Amino acid sequence: MTWDIRNHSPLLPFVAADRGEARFTIDIPTSGSLPKIAETLAGVAEVDITPPPGMPKAGYSSLAHDGSGFRTRLRARVLHLREGTSSVAIIFADLLSGSRVVQHLVARGVAEVTDIPADGIFMGATHTHAGPGQYFGSDFYNRFAANHPGFDPAWTQFLVEQITSAVIEAYQNRRPATVAIGTTQVWGSTRNRSLKAHIRAGESTVSDSADQRRFQAINPDLHVIRVDAAPEPPTAKSGVGKRPRRKKAKPLGAFVIFSIHGTGVSEHESDYNADVWAYVCGELANRAESQTKTRPIVGAMQCTHGDIAPAVRPKLAVYDEAERVGREIGARAAELWQGLETAESTDIGLAVALREIDLDTNPSIGGLTLPAPAAGAALVAGADENTTPLIHRIPPFRAGSPKPHRESDPHGSKWILASRALQPLIAPGASFPRILSVHVLRIDGTTLVGMPFEITCAAGRRIAQTVEKALPNAEHGQRVIVSSVANGYVGYCTTPEEYERQYYEGGHTIYGPNTVGFLAQHASEVAAGLSSEGGNHPPESMSEASFSLKAHRYLARPDGVKVERKFLNPPTFHMPTTRQSAYWETRWRDVSPGDLHWHEPLVTIQSRDGDDEPWRTAACGDGTPASDSGWHVEIRHDGRANSDGHRYMLRWYNPEHHGGRHYRVVLHQNAGQPELISPPFD
Repeated sequence: MTWDIRNHSPLLPFVAADRGEARFTIDIPTSGSLPKIAETLAGVAEVDITPPPGMPKAGYSSLAHDGSGFRTRLRARVLHLREGTSSVAIIFADLLSGSRVVQHLVARGVAEVTDIPADGIFMGATHTHAGPGQYFGSDFYNRFAANHPGFDPAWTQFLVEQITSAVIEAYQNRRPATVAIGTTQVWGSTRNRSLKAHIRAGESTVSDSADQRRFQAINPDLHVIRVDAAPEPPTAKSGVGKRPRRKKAKPLGAFVIFSIHGTGVSEHESDYNADVWAYVCGELANRAESQTKTRPIVGAMQCTHGDIAPAVRPKLAVYDEAERVGREIGARAAELWQGLETAESTDIGLAVALREIDLDTNPSIGGLTLPAPAAGAALVAGADENTTPLIHRIPPFRAGSPKPHRESDPHGSKWILASRALQPLIAPGASFPRILSVHVLRIDGTTLVGMPFEITCAAGRRIAQTVEKALPNAEHGQRVIVSSVANGYVGYCTTPEEYERQYYEGGHTIYGPNTVGFLAQHASEVAAGLSSEGGNHPPESMSEASFSLKAHRYLARPDGVKVERKFLNPPTFHMPTTRQSAYWETRWRDVSPGDLHWHEPLVTIQSRDGDDEPWRTAACGDGTPASDSGWHVEIRHDGRANSDGHRYMLRWYNPEHHGGRHYRVVLHQNAGQPELISPPFD
């Protein structure tokens, strides 16, 4: 079956379909000039994008599992900025990457109700490996990024609707604001998983030392964007001799950009989760709220993370380790955020430009030409912390097994998977992404460059240096931040020296050893073209985006069968192990996964000290709330309960220990199902 939605709704109307080919064209709205405003306006918003169980998970490819439920929700946060003649919406999504499909559909969805033009939609991502795939703009990554193939139009529509609503909410809530961006360094929380290839690049993260010690071979820079509502004018004098009191600014948002793979949790876990980023954002939000009594919206996106892994203890890619690493990073982000309180600016020089490069017609720049795409054998062996059993030991799949080659070979030392002749039978050239985007934002003296690649720290440094040199003299020395996996997914970008070693990252650099130089030249041209007057520059992109994708629906359907909710057993306590903290566990009966709204609240654990006390949300052992919006509550589909509905499992990890306190589980009203409260337990 084939669907053609040309010139129809900006959303996807064929969500009821099961499988076939999804053909559609998105008309990209043209950018008109905006009236100039003198002040900075900002708005923030957050939406839940957690799907029902049953979606393939992207990042671990065939080693992944279908999502069975969640432990830490997936969210998308939005920062909207308007100043001068510019208007942008930066999306921070708990997904493997951005998506050109989602980016342009969101642009269409907000065009009539906001002043944000198409080139103002910047879609960043945390690169968690525990969120669904099947929303990419190419068949290759819809097929190979997750454990099942196919573009899911229903899941994509859900993403587009949720993110579109958040962009509109941020736009509608915008107000005069101040913005500050700062940088600190984080050591000890990350490691270079491809160290020998990085050393081959001949660079060290620490500029005054050639020492290539393991903890130096990373990008330690952590960047935070702080956004506060502009302080209100001073209040009138309240007494004789008293000065007017200026009200403090109210924090609106805090947004982190850092280099770390979303691989702190093992591929063997079947829950959706935001990996280390759940704890980075949560720790920063908790500390900011403790300091200011206001909880800002906190989001995150990747920096240059391609070869950077979480420094979890060996063979312990578990939730407790992901939490430890994430909270360490979140604590450093909170320290930086707090220090930015007085470093506020009312003139952020906002500017934006987007260039989309069609490799079918424009594969060259500055003497560099990208060849036809090809996946390398080293890709199949997997990355260092998640290698493919057996295969990772066998050349040419084994890391560090380069191919002898002539200088004229456009793919250099890469062993092309299945050979140059046979790979097109497995992965036709047309299945690879052929549109590359370079998105550049200037905010408060910082140039943010977004690209749809997993960029290694050495490659990112070279791109940043090239961009910095291309900026006007007055802007030399300003901060340049390169962000991976923005607006799409096109594999990896390594330096030529790293590529030569053919580790996983080089094998997955599908456009060959000149990729970093090609991207650096495009980024420098776009950045140099940003006007000192700011503004949204006319996008160097197509007037429409066309897709033809093999489709399959995975998003759970409602079956409409009404079932009475019922707890199936009293909660039982389980002692901690070396791999997980203690937990309470119970099960209940309910309607099918497709009949529940998983992006809405499902469960809270409540507590009280005595029969005369009111029930309140319980606390976990670390003081965080015991609900499914936090860190320590897991909800999982546990199969059908014979013919009488479906079973669900609840686990409350890291529970507080308080003698004499009583607890109960509250299932919230959800999708027409009534509230259900368990008998008390202690």
